[in-house]
Amino acid sequence: MPTKCRYCRLLISHWIEPFSEIEIFMLRHLRAALAGCVIATASIAQQDTTAFDPITFELAYSAAETSQERRDILQAALARINAAPDPEIGLYFDLNLLLIDELEISGELAQAALIATQLAQFAVRQGAEFGIDAIAQISRAVRLAEAAGDYPLALRLRESEFAYRQDGGQSGEELARVWEKTADLAGRMGQTDEVTRLQAAAEALRAAPASSPTRKAGDDGGFREVDVYYATDRARSGLSEPSEMYGSGRGELEYGTLRVTIPNVHVPGAIEAPSIWRLEFSENPARHVILQSVTPLESRAFFSKMQAEMEGRESKEAFVFIHGFNVRFDAAAKRAAQLAHDMNYRGVPVLYSWPSAGKTVSYVADTAVVRLSGRRLATFLEELHAQSGAETIHIVAHSMGNRALTDALELLASRRSARELDEPLFGQIFFAAPDVDAGLFAEMTKAIRPLAERMTLYTSRQDWALVTSRKLHGNAPRAGQAGDSLLQEPHFDTVDMSDLGEDMLAHSYFANDSSALVDIMALLWRNADPRRRCGLEPIEAGAGTAWVYEKGQCNVAMIMGLIAFAWQNKDADIAEIRELIARYMTDPAKAAEIEDRFVSILGED
Repeated sequence: MPTKCRYCRLLISHWIEPFSEIEIFMLRHLRAALAGCVIATASIAQQDTTAFDPITFELAYSAAETSQERRDILQAALARINAAPDPEIGLYFDLNLLLIDELEISGELAQAALIATQLAQFAVRQGAEFGIDAIAQISRAVRLAEAAGDYPLALRLRESEFAYRQDGGQSGEELARVWEKTADLAGRMGQTDEVTRLQAAAEALRAAPASSPTRKAGDDGGFREVDVYYATDRARSGLSEPSEMYGSGRGELEYGTLRVTIPNVHVPGAIEAPSIWRLEFSENPARHVILQSVTPLESRAFFSKMQAEMEGRESKEAFVFIHGFNVRFDAAAKRAAQLAHDMNYRGVPVLYSWPSAGKTVSYVADTAVVRLSGRRLATFLEELHAQSGAETIHIVAHSMGNRALTDALELLASRRSARELDEPLFGQIFFAAPDVDAGLFAEMTKAIRPLAERMTLYTSRQDWALVTSRKLHGNAPRAGQAGDSLLQEPHFDTVDMSDLGEDMLAHSYFANDSSALVDIMALLWRNADPRRRCGLEPIEAGAGTAWVYEKGQCNVAMIMGLIAFAWQNKDADIAEIRELIARYMTDPAKAAEIEDRFVSILGED
């Protein structure tokens, strides 16, 4: 029997609940995971199998005037995806969430609760593989079950939440709160003995000593904590769970801090999540990247805390990360923490999160909110410069987040009447795959240039969101696209990062030399010219020169390690660097090559 078939048998035996219709669909289409396994499912009628276009769907869905029309559009979209030979599971999940919303609007709460429960079951078992938060899905299903008066279903869901949290290593207060909520449901059902039992269990959990993996560095069973400052104009959801505290609605500018745990077994460039093929069914900080806490702060307390932290740091600098399209607050928090961790960043990491809906089918909706966020981002960046205590502030924006950033920076440049010879407000500014009109970007960055020490444009031929955006905008090139429309201007450096795939910030450089992080580190550390940076080769672009990143041109992991060492040990000389290289690289020729590349970044010939 093929190995993956054995995995299928293990998984099926592990799951007590029967597969829901939604789960059967998900399992049928797990391409790599189910290779070699045959799971019997009901036959599906022939459907239109033309490619599903999320933006065309979103425009039609938004234009529908009645809930029934929207449900018809949803059902047709689900049928098309269901019939496709290679469907996108995240898309199918997002469409079912929209269907739940429509059912709730029309008062069909029992049906909405049923679908929400099916989604929650899938999320518990495999949601982390697709960036789906299980606790959020359980909470939605519980709320709908309660609204429908189905308390037995709500109680079973709470029990599922308890098991999920317990399997993930949670204890004490977190589990006690779940039992208290379960006791409330039991009370509504008139189960007084069960109420007493659950309340006693909650008190026992609070009294028990907390257990958690050790935090010792180098221990494969432990994890590291990364604290990130954040600003957001998302509205609060009213939920206390860290991953659900901020939703996709528009709000006022808020500040706070968050904590993310990153396991010691972390592979740089990755966001580890539970894997069904490792028989991991819930998050565990010793194995997975987890958003542990979110603490909102008043503006004055936020900047006072940051100033105090800056005073205690040798490197008084910060970097601000601005996420792109289809990103939830919790996913943005994990990415900001992962970037800081993997770069061994010596300054303070900061996240700016705008109210993206976090859905593949909400591209147009995201475009409607991101421009307003640009105004809020401008306010935040001004405050950060004036009140943080940072001597240098770097900025990294990705995808649609560049619309907010370019608007914010143009506004700041106008307010300050910025000129070329002025002292720059910021250090490095990185525009990663910007979903901005190329012509507009070229003009805006002329005004923005005096604000930065250096500006770098990362482009790609692989980004599907940019391809889709170009179609939506009358085939007008996007600034983040490489290829024939590659944008090159004298006031910023252009680097074609197509070798890295769809997301230059997400792919694992440790495994295959494929990350922009080494380039970002070289710029943060030494403001290195492209000619001196690792893996960049010059190409002709228009009337000037751009650069293309070529995988395999340098030992990325080693270079990043050396930069991190030099960053931390400012007095280290080249002899110490040479000794460090020799310790890990026994081949003299390769050691000499790495030394040459490092010295090039260092700026010493």
